[in-house]
Amino acid sequence: MTGAWIEIGPLSDIPPQGARVVKTPQGCIAVFRTATDQVFALTDRCPHKGGPLSEGIVHGDRVTCPLHNWVFDMNTGAAQGADVGQVGTWPARVQGGQVFLDLSQPG
Repeated sequence: MTGAWIEIGPLSDIPPQGARVVKTPQGCIAVFRTATDQVFALTDRCPHKGGPLSEGIVHGDRVTCPLHNWVFDMNTGAAQGADVGQVGTWPARVQGGQVFLDLSQPG
C-alpha cells in the first residue's frame, strides 16, 4: 500500500451498519461498516449543526445525521436531497480482516 495508510483495527470491531471513531491528527474520523462489509471514512462532524455522524443511521452507502436527518453519500461525502453540504472523505480498505485508512488523501 502506498500513501499514509494506518491500521485502525479489525473489521469485527465495527458493528455492521455502525461506526467507530478514530482520533487522528486531522481530527476525528468516523469509520463506517455497511451491511455488506464495505468500509467508508468520513469526517465525524455534520456541516449543518456539528452532529456526530458516527452516531447516525447507516443505510446502504448513506449515513443520516442523528441531529437533523441530513443524509450523506459515504462515497463522496455530499449531502443528498435538498440539503447542501459536504463532509471530508478518507480512503479506507479492508485487508486481511483489518481496516486501514489513508490519511494523506482527504476527499
